[in-house]
Amino acid sequence: QVQLVESGGGLVQAGGSLRLSCAASGTIFSIDAMGWYRQAPGKQRELVATITSGGTTYYADSVRGRSTISRDNAKNTVFLQMNSLKPEDTAVYYCKAYVPLLSRDYWGQGTQVTVSS
Repeated sequence: QVQLVESGGGLVQAGGSLRLSCAASGTIFSIDAMGWYRQAPGKQRELVATITSGGTTYYADSVRGRSTISRDNAKNTVFLQMNSLKPEDTAVYYCKAYVPLLSRDYWGQGTQVTVSS
């Protein structure tokens, strides 16, 4: 089992920055890719960014150039640095970890990000 706990969300003005963190615990040696997703009210959950255990990253077009995903394998933590935030970035942000041995994803509880105009 893997447990994920997100932190770092909050209220920020447009143009501001936030750094989200996701700490993993449990059977962490089995984790491969980790990522951030978000879900705005009335919308489907969408991919924001992912990072593999080897450090390969991927970003959604909506955040590319404004966000950076990184990973500290020693601390079992993944980060999402978001800059130049826009009101449309407002959503609950979820951390996800993929465990290949179990062929399943694990999700955190989410952290709210609100960007005011």
